[in-house]
Amino acid sequence: MAIKRKEEINDSEPLSFVKFDHPLVIKEIEKKYPEMTDEFKRIMWTQYELFCLKQSNYGPDNISVGTDLKTHADIKLAMQGLWFRMNDKVQRLKQLVVLNKIDLVAESVQDTLSDLSVYGITGQIVKNKKWAK
Repeated sequence: MAIKRKEEINDSEPLSFVKFDHPLVIKEIEKKYPEMTDEFKRIMWTQYELFCLKQSNYGPDNISVGTDLKTHADIKLAMQGLWFRMNDKVQRLKQLVVLNKIDLVAESVQDTLSDLSVYGITGQIVKNKKWAK
């Protein structure tokens, strides 16, 4: 999938900045499973909102650990931090879903899955060297 640069965006077309690699497959699946694909898109945009809210709260330094992410070591440190955060969420999910334990800090399965999703995308942004840019 390719994303157009801002100057290439046609504001009259919703999501005109997205150019899919497999548009026929997308059209087919959206037609076959309209509720599921609409729900995926709804969740995807709520994840984006959560990402923006977290950036407003923490800023980019919580991931970059105060570095500029220019060296391999800096990127590795950020990725390790993300791994720890994701592992915490996986362990919470295990407690809630597999072991059926009550969460005493009031984080739901939904909250945990949302955090995992955002951390996964954040890791890709870091690896693509676009963090805090």
